[in-house]
Amino acid sequence: MDFAVLRKRMVQEQLVGRGIKDSRVLDAFEKVERHLFVPAEIRGSSYGDFPVAIGEGQTISQPYIVALMTECLGLAGAEKVLEIGTGSGYQTALLALLAREVYSVERIDALAQRAGRLFDELGYANIKSQVSDGTLGWPEEAPFDRIMVTAASPHVPLPLTEQLKDGGKLILPLGDNFSQVLTLVDKDNGKLKSAQICPCVFVPLVGKFGWKQ
Repeated sequence: MDFAVLRKRMVQEQLVGRGIKDSRVLDAFEKVERHLFVPAEIRGSSYGDFPVAIGEGQTISQPYIVALMTECLGLAGAEKVLEIGTGSGYQTALLALLAREVYSVERIDALAQRAGRLFDELGYANIKSQVSDGTLGWPEEAPFDRIMVTAASPHVPLPLTEQLKDGGKLILPLGDNFSQVLTLVDKDNGKLKSAQICPCVFVPLVGKFGWKQ
């Protein structure tokens, strides 16, 4: 199976074809080998236009949604980014190519360990990760220029708004367990302004400031 061909087709048909325009984002999607972040037995589905299960009840999101969330952050290359929900590590790897440094928090140890080994193997030196309650953020490393939450929350977790730098952006799915709206939050002079992007469906964000276990 020629994954390079599948990756180029994914970028052109699923991303460019749906309006993703940021050339840096498109270039990152060309470079990051999505199939490496998917369980070996289902790698043939890596570049499909749908989410893929990665174990532990979690998924790697549809490529277009990953690209849309990434583009919404408007990364220029110098940002310090907090990611909540490492999962497979695919989104983390993309962010690592687009920002100065990425701090990623994962609740499930098995997923964090797997992603961490892959980051080491692939030589991502600007990713730091830890296993903890993502709704608490990473206060020791705050503030952050950008924050991405890759699980659905009933509201924007307070600690994340506090750890977002003034002038920064935060993106997350907001809603209930069955449907959400992808929401972009801008912080300006200490005030938060939200914009709805599109409907979406994500696994729930579990933690003190999210959904209960």
